[in-house]
Amino acid sequence: MTSSTTNDRTRHFPPTFLWGAATASYQIEGASTVDGRGPSIWDTFSHTPGAVWNDDNGDVACDHYHRMDEDLDLMADLDIGAYRFSVAWPRIIPDGTGQVNQRGLDFYRRLVDGLRDRDIEPTLTLYHWDLPQPLEDRGGWTVRDTAEAFAAFVEVVARTFGDDVERWITLNEPWCSSWLGYGSGHHAPGIRDIGMAAAANHHLLLAHGLAVPILRETIAQAKVGITLNLSDHRPGSEDPLDVAAARRADGNLNRLFLDPIFHGRYPEDMLAHYSKFSPGFSVVHEGDLELISRPIDFLGVNYYSPVTVVDESRATEARTAGYIVATGDQFPDLCLRGLETPGRDRTAMDWEIQAAGLTALLVHIRDEYSTLPIYITENGAAFDDYVDPNGRVLDFNRVAYLQEHISAVHDAIDAGVNVQGYFVWSLLDNFEWAFGYSRRFGIVWVDFPTGTRLPKESFHWYRDAIASNTVQYAQSPGSR
Repeated sequence: MTSSTTNDRTRHFPPTFLWGAATASYQIEGASTVDGRGPSIWDTFSHTPGAVWNDDNGDVACDHYHRMDEDLDLMADLDIGAYRFSVAWPRIIPDGTGQVNQRGLDFYRRLVDGLRDRDIEPTLTLYHWDLPQPLEDRGGWTVRDTAEAFAAFVEVVARTFGDDVERWITLNEPWCSSWLGYGSGHHAPGIRDIGMAAAANHHLLLAHGLAVPILRETIAQAKVGITLNLSDHRPGSEDPLDVAAARRADGNLNRLFLDPIFHGRYPEDMLAHYSKFSPGFSVVHEGDLELISRPIDFLGVNYYSPVTVVDESRATEARTAGYIVATGDQFPDLCLRGLETPGRDRTAMDWEIQAAGLTALLVHIRDEYSTLPIYITENGAAFDDYVDPNGRVLDFNRVAYLQEHISAVHDAIDAGVNVQGYFVWSLLDNFEWAFGYSRRFGIVWVDFPTGTRLPKESFHWYRDAIASNTVQYAQSPGSR
């Protein structure tokens, strides 16, 4: 094994293990109308009354656009080996197609150069949900033209940064873009149509497939991957109805993306399930799955919490068994209900804390899909942080969460999974999508009225873990 656990419970990571932090453009940059940036679907959505908590928006956010050097110095102090960030498509090509905005490229050039100057590897995500609004006006991800426009955008970015960026991520969490954006309407552009969500699912994957060869042809040394939000799905009981419900949940979140990328096909049960929705997967063209399944160099995994479900017909039995049962589901076609275990620790997002689910997920990916390198490209937790009278943010609950989950990554490495790095979410408190500024994920506190940054206790803990390349063994609540 390349890692070890000593008697003092110190868990050592491989010498080449990559420690990083992650952010996303719309969540931190602000400067939404500065230097030629065009509107994105999130600008439109966040300015729609009632769409976002407190009617918050990303107009200013963390003002990273104007405070880049301060944030770069924070990263240097943290001593991360890599920084995962996304480029805003409407900052670079404001209309989505056509004229390139050089001032937008210049901003990211300063960022990449600033990272290199501090010996931090840039890990560039090409799409983290901020679709140019003019493309949405023409159908967004429900139409094939958007995937082709994305390919042209990728070529512009690739030619600009070339070998200065080694690790490229085509898409972040295409499930959220498709199913939350077009299915439940909880995210931009706020459409509620299952058939459109399925079409968006495919066109996002097609965009990934089109981007891969562009990156390889443009940058000889490029390492190319995609980031998926995945979870460990569990039935609430051994009843066949609950087992089938967990399978449907897994199909929607996990298999609709993993199967086409690694097996070159959509899962048959999901195709059958969505066949009654239009346009659905009727948008698939001959040859598309060959494009989507082109080889990649790594898989990015975003993990926050496991998912336990029952068939909706068994909700009463689940309550009788002691579970808290969700009152509804954002995708009623799946006919399931989520379960909460009373007494189990949860984050401010109301997500169950169970790090053992991360180990199980990683082993499952290795066994069912690929032995490619895996990077944990997001993992972290929102809590109700505050600055105490001594001017400190003592977020020990976040420290415990990170310790348990990084320990779970170590468990996966010991089980033979090829995990090569970990990126904490997030470097900064930020605009948390539909939750606005009501949820804090950062290891750095941001005072949003002033923009002042303050490293939290978790920042110092993570810096020590990076410096020692170790984590103290922490038993996940899910394994007790």
